[in-house]
This record gives sequence, structure tokens and C-alpha cells, in this order.
Amino acid sequence: MKACPQCHIRYATDALHCFLDGAELAAILDPLIGKTIAGCYVIEDLLGEGGMSTVYRARHKLVDRPCAVKVMNPVLATDAKVRERFRREARSTQSIAHPNVIEIFDQGKMEDGIPYIVMELLAGTTLSALVEAGAMAPSRALPIMIQIARGIARAHDLGVVHRDLKPDNIFIVTRDDGRDLVKILDFGIARSRADTRLTNAGELFGTPQYMAPERITSGEAGPSVDLYALGIIFFEMATGQLPFNANDPATFLIRHMKDPAPAPRTFDPRVPERLDALVLQLLEKDPRARPVDAHRVEHDLVEMTRALRIPIPPEPEADPSSSRPPAKTLPAPAIDQWAQRIELFEQMASRAYGPNVPGAQARTLSELKRLVLEINEVRTASAKEQRALEGIDAYGRDARQRLGFAVDALGLDASKARDELRAAGAELEEPAEATRRAAKAYADTQRELIAWEGRSGQVEPYKQLAEAHRTSADAVDAWLIERKRERDAQTALESKERGVSDLEYQIAELRSALAKHEAGIDRDRDAAQKRAVELSARLEGIEQRLLQLAAAFCAPLRMRPELGPLFQRLEASQASP
Repeated sequence: MKACPQCHIRYATDALHCFLDGAELAAILDPLIGKTIAGCYVIEDLLGEGGMSTVYRARHKLVDRPCAVKVMNPVLATDAKVRERFRREARSTQSIAHPNVIEIFDQGKMEDGIPYIVMELLAGTTLSALVEAGAMAPSRALPIMIQIARGIARAHDLGVVHRDLKPDNIFIVTRDDGRDLVKILDFGIARSRADTRLTNAGELFGTPQYMAPERITSGEAGPSVDLYALGIIFFEMATGQLPFNANDPATFLIRHMKDPAPAPRTFDPRVPERLDALVLQLLEKDPRARPVDAHRVEHDLVEMTRALRIPIPPEPEADPSSSRPPAKTLPAPAIDQWAQRIELFEQMASRAYGPNVPGAQARTLSELKRLVLEINEVRTASAKEQRALEGIDAYGRDARQRLGFAVDALGLDASKARDELRAAGAELEEPAEATRRAAKAYADTQRELIAWEGRSGQVEPYKQLAEAHRTSADAVDAWLIERKRERDAQTALESKERGVSDLEYQIAELRSALAKHEAGIDRDRDAAQKRAVELSARLEGIEQRLLQLAAAFCAPLRMRPELGPLFQRLEASQASP
């Protein structure tokens, strides 16, 4: 229960006794509304609450950018591991820099130590809300699937595994042309393959309905777990229901491990056959039987979308959503506004006192003039820092995207190389088996040969001994042929392995370059933002001092009738923007 600040009657949150506007009500119910975080982000509205965090609409007051601020639940913030997962969500997501992954602008801690993340503000709905309405037509589902696969492919190329993919974590925004734009959210339990600090044995995080068998049985958290989750999500989009149903989490996990996935077409025969096959491949129990990576999933989706003559979403590099309009520097109040006021004050002093202005009023007027000059200098410096901050943000984002697009290109090559490697592995199986059979056949002839040599004792020649030698020689020849085939296939396999390793090494180098870039951008941004915040606070202080001095100067002059027209002009200047 709370007390209404107007009538002081206690009320429940849904039963106010006074008519308050939305901002007043929000400020009462949530103390963060109207608060400024880190001197930059003004909290404007509550967008949503969850178990781990609360999300607010906010505005970057230095560069006039709308944004969303996710603030960790204070109860959970006492847990160091949870804080680290929250921090890692920001770091993992920011590094991806893909039009189908939500963009992270900043992260930090509030004055009380509670972590927060600043991200782009999205208007739309979750994929789960669309799925709840029933099966989605291929004309809408396939372009959404392509974008999900693209975002996950970029994450995997950068070494980030989501580990909790589900429709609740996929947001659908409407583009300017009316088509769907996908944004993957909540990399809160994402795992970087280079980061093993939070991978304790026995820990199992995620949503049971979307959890891959290998995560349940061995705790494996590689890219294959996201591919399995994609299979569940695509199944749900195509049919309007989950492939496995259960009444409790444990039963879900058991069904993932043991039950074969049903074909989507058994639920809805309108599901395209190629999509049906892809979903079943994604839902294979053995990770090695799934597609080699998310690039392969995207490729297959694009091919079937093109065959159905459905428009394909723009490539990430050409996607308009990859280009964010530059932030707008907040327009400073006109300096000449205070200059006009100073001129009015001088006219008031002249009319009221003539040439003999009292000492206190003269000193106040002199201080006002000095502060107007100072605020002009500070505002110029502040605008310079704001432009620097905008430039750092723009450079950071552009470089992040360039590296991301380079990773995409290498990722596509690596995907093809992995497909070829898998094919080469399959091609090795037949000659390897043939070599094993030939070796066994030779061993069988050796036993026959040894038996006749024993009977002969190098004393009596036998026709069967000669035949045994010829049969053994033929077996050796056959073994040589099969062994050569096996060696050739093995050489081809090793060549493919080197190709994959080389591409993965190049991707790793780009990841390293991205990490260095992020570290440098963080340093530059923190320094520029600190200077901008300090100048902003100084401006506010000067502005407050100017208002105080102006009020002090005007107070003894208010009752003079001859100054009425000048006060009217002063009030008009205060009302003007």
C-alpha cells in the first residue's frame, strides 16, 4: 500500500484517489521514472518487468537519442555470477553488431551499484505473440526464419552461443515498407567459447521446451544447441504448436532426449516439403546430423523461399536497418536569450535608478554579465564534447559492422568448407570399410597358406600350396588398391580440414581485432562521456545561478509601475523557446 501525495489516502496501485497524469503516477510507483542515470540517460517510462530485470524507455540527454534501459533486479544484483551474466549479455550482444540482433549502446552501474544496459528502443511484438495466434503462412514465416538464422550465424561466427533461443527472445519490428524486421534479444545466458568463467559443472540454464538433448545429457553448449532451438522455433512457426508437449519441465527434457521429432507436415500438410525436411534435420538427436552451421540453415531457407517466389529480406550489408541515423545534438537554449535579458535588466536599472545604480544591484548585474560569457564558453565546449561522443559512437558502430561483414564473408566460406569436410568424411567411409574388408580377406588367405605350408614342410610340393600363394598375392593386390583409395580419400579429408582450420583462424583473428576495437572505443567513449557529463552539470549549475541572480535583481523592481512594459518583455523572452 502507498499514500497518495495529493490526498494522503492509502491506496493499492490500481486504485488511486487523485487524478494523476501518467508521468506523475509512474514516478510514484517507480522511483526510477524521471531519474538520470550516469548523468546521461533520463528514465521516461516503464516498458516491462521480468524476473531478472526491468526495462525502461529513456533518452540520452546529451545526444537526444531515444533508447531502452534494462536495469537488473536489485535482489539478484547481490549475486556476483548473475551480475557477470548481465554484463556478459551487453558485451556479447554489442560485439555481434548485426541488423537482426538488438543493438547495445552502453552499459554501467547506477549510484547504488545496480548494473544497467542501454540498448535500442524497439516498437513491435514478440514472435511468441505471433505464434500464439496459430501457424504462420510460409510467405511471412520464411523471411522471419531467414533473418533469425542470419543473426545466429553472425553470433556463432563471433564465438557467441545464445543458449536460450525461443520466440519470447525474438522481437518483430515493422520496417518502413511494411515487412518484418527481426531482432534477437536477451543474450543473458549467452556463452562465448573463449569465456569459461561461468560454465560450472552441473549448471543447466535455458527453457526446457527448446533445450537440445546434448545440453541435458552432457552440458554441451556449442552452436549445435542453438540449431536445435531453431528447429523447435521453426516447427512452432510452421504448425502453431511445439513438437513435444509435457506437463512439467522434467518430462520435456526426457522427450527431447528420447522421442523422435514428428514431421511438421503431419500436423499441417501445407508446410513446404523442404521446410519439413530442414526442421527434422535441425531436430536430430545427434548434433553431427544437424546442418553444419546457421549459414547452411540460412542458405537452405533462402533457396526454398526463392523457389516459392517469396520476397527475400535484404542482405545484412544492404539492410537499411544497418544504418542508424546519426544522433541529434540537443539544441542549446539561445545565448542571445540571456543577452536580451541582460539588455532589459540594464534598461530597468537605468529607468529605476538613473546613473546611480545601488551597489548590490550593480554587482548583481555585473555577475550576470560575467556568467552569460561563461555559459557561452561552457556551452561551446559542451557541444564539442557532444560531437566527439557522437563521432566515437558512429566510428565504433561503423568499424564493428565492417568487421562483422568481413566475418560474414569468411563465415559463408567456412560454412561451405564444413559442408565439403562433412562430405569428404562420408566419402572416406566406403574406401575405409573396403580396406578393412580387403585386409580381412588377406588375413583369411594367410591362414590357408600357413596351413598348406605346414603340410608341405618345405619337403613335398602341393598344388593347393601354389593356389594359396596366388590367392594370397591377389588379396594383397586388392588390399593395395583399396588402401590407395583410402589414402586418397584421407588426403582429401585432411585438405578439407586444413581449409576449415584456415578459415576459422582468419575468423578468430577478426574476433581478436573486434575485441581490441571494442576496448579502445570503450576507453574513448567513457572519457568523452565523462567530460560531456561534467560540462552538462556545469551548464546546469550556471543556468541555476543565472536564474537566482535574475530573480534577486528583479525582486526590488517588481513594484515599480514604470517598469511594467519591460517586465512584460522579460516574461515574453522567458516563454519563448
